[in-house]
Amino acid sequence: MDHIKAGTHATRRGNPDWFTGAVWQDPIVEAPAPARVRAARVAFEPGARTNWHTHPLGQTLHVIQGTGRFQTLGGPVVTLRAGDTVFIPPGEKHWHGASPTHGMVHIAIHEFDGETHVTWMEPVTDADYAVAPTG
Repeated sequence: MDHIKAGTHATRRGNPDWFTGAVWQDPIVEAPAPARVRAARVAFEPGARTNWHTHPLGQTLHVIQGTGRFQTLGGPVVTLRAGDTVFIPPGEKHWHGASPTHGMVHIAIHEFDGETHVTWMEPVTDADYAVAPTG
């Protein structure tokens, strides 16, 4: 058993090469092999968002606070609210973040395939982010 006490890992600022705006990450777990799970609490300030990206084994997002946005390549922009859960299949190009006027916090869960857990791509343009969401 590995008991990770609160405050063991410092909050870190999201890498500006992968995010637009202010994003803060708190690691929850990076399980040692043979386990593959990784999870983090991610807080997005209003207007902040990820770049486009994929996960080789998929990703689950569970929104715990605020209002956000999510989109898969070619799909509509969807509104996310506290209590919503999204599963993104392996390899599906997507982005997620806060709404323009409200912050959003989610738990991000994905698996590490031994080589990578995320492939980062280009930023989401302001024009694409401004598309009116559904829901």
